[in-house]
Amino acid sequence: MTTVEAYMSSPVQKKSPAKVGRPRSNDKEKTERGERILNAAEELFALHGYDGVTLRTLANAASVDVALISYYFGPKQQLFDTVFKRRAKILNEQRLEALQAAKDDAKTAAVEVERIIEAFLRPLEVAQESDDEGWKNYCALLAYVNNSAVWGPLLMSKHYNELVEVFVDALRLALPKSTDENLYWCYHYMSGAMSLTFANTGRIDTMSKGLCRSDDFKSAYDRMIPFVAAGFRQVCG
Repeated sequence: MTTVEAYMSSPVQKKSPAKVGRPRSNDKEKTERGERILNAAEELFALHGYDGVTLRTLANAASVDVALISYYFGPKQQLFDTVFKRRAKILNEQRLEALQAAKDDAKTAAVEVERIIEAFLRPLEVAQESDDEGWKNYCALLAYVNNSAVWGPLLMSKHYNELVEVFVDALRLALPKSTDENLYWCYHYMSGAMSLTFANTGRIDTMSKGLCRSDDFKSAYDRMIPFVAAGFRQVCG
């Protein structure tokens, strides 16, 4: 059975009923233990990918019994989904808030292309600049999933497609002469630039002989936003 088949056939939304002899703890302890498992899983999945992480390795990293992982989160596929959607929800909310602010500032129904792209991208810069190591791990995980032929169609579609459609609708108003084909191709190119920036590989550091740093996220996004906006205008204008 392939990874995709296993994911699709697993009882993602169903948990087994509680069993006699399960660990007893108060709500605070359960919450803290659950967060510890999710944080450890996020880091390990970001470093090693889905197939490179075993539940036993995760249990050791989170300092919990391996049975607790399944008890809290179900099978491994469900845990992976939970880890991925946890911060996706936050990012989506921040992007929608930024887009609404751009709409509120606009003097017409159409928001400027640059403001739409900035609303989509700037929250990612904030995430990568965060002192919370979890966000750095999540961004690396996002790069892994977005470039995976297995997980991209599953998790990116599930947790981000609805948000993307909101932004594409805004771009349709901003670029009324564009075809949908061109809009989606341009989004595709923007998604690729985002993924390379998430990955933070250090390659640009070497190529530029230190002139550019892959961890200089402000410089990266300050340039990516006008670059992407210009691409949309050129192709879709």
